[in-house]
Amino acid sequence: MKTLLVPVDFSAVTEKVIEAALAQAKAFRGRVHLLHVIQPPVVGSGEFALPVEIVEEAVNTNKRNALQKLDGRLETFRGAGIECSASTVVGAPDFAILEEAAKIEADAIIMGSHGHGRLYDFLVGSTASGVIKRTKCAVLVIPPADKHG
Repeated sequence: MKTLLVPVDFSAVTEKVIEAALAQAKAFRGRVHLLHVIQPPVVGSGEFALPVEIVEEAVNTNKRNALQKLDGRLETFRGAGIECSASTVVGAPDFAILEEAAKIEADAIIMGSHGHGRLYDFLVGSTASGVIKRTKCAVLVIPPADKHG
């Protein structure tokens, strides 16, 4: 497991994902690629449509903010002597993660789960389960922090 793809969304589980990726990269002397996926804003139609300029500005602002946050994470890995890179992409999270994994030839994906529950996952879908169903590499899913302790 030399090349690790680590999608992060800056939610509560992100710290645990970073810790797991750091441990795996150290153990296998691997390199890490951090990824943040930006979901495009929902654009209506007709009189309720958002102007293209507003959508583009929202996406660009999200990219800039994400890259700033990723810069701090890069230093965590580099400080530990681990080769690390980062990028942001726009799209549906599960498909974007799978595309990035193929692009960098990832040996494993280390990602978090939000633990919304079965009903939410049934109605909305789970990014983690979408990735697991379609990937060609190993996936380590980090559960959310224990809400009771």
